[in-house]
Amino acid sequence: MHRVPGATLAVLATVAAGSLAGCTSAGGPPGSGSAGGRVVIDAKRLPSLGTVLVDQHGKTLYMFLPDRKHAVTCTGRCLGTWPPVVVGQGGSPKAGSGGVRQGLLGTVPDGQGRSVASYAGWPLYTYAGDTAPGQTSGQALDDNGGPWYVMRVDGHPVIPSGSPSPGASSTS
Repeated sequence: MHRVPGATLAVLATVAAGSLAGCTSAGGPPGSGSAGGRVVIDAKRLPSLGTVLVDQHGKTLYMFLPDRKHAVTCTGRCLGTWPPVVVGQGGSPKAGSGGVRQGLLGTVPDGQGRSVASYAGWPLYTYAGDTAPGQTSGQALDDNGGPWYVMRVDGHPVIPSGSPSPGASSTS
């Protein structure tokens, strides 16, 4: 029988716990933010959706209608499915390529002491079901208490006709 040293077990347990919790590879909080607080928001043209926001890894970015702009309402188990784009302490999101407007970028608090990147006031999230850049399998899903929509570079969500819209349920 081969024994595994205790330190090796501790490292394996830490890696496994981080993977299960959805932590970044740098060991940070869940979300697509990078170590050091540098978060770049880019744009990409996708078939049938137009030019939409993506993170620095090419993952599609979404808004959550119940957030009603300026508030993160995806908490608890929701965060495992919809990781927010977390910005490091003191950091701010930067506009990348494709027409992303720096003036529409900002941050909002998530209620856990973290800052989440926002665009036109909407907190930004990725979707765990999108496993490769450019996927949009979270588009128009009604999940965790409301609909999720891909964000366009103009600051508006891509809302299919007949779906709930910010104007219909937003008070801001």
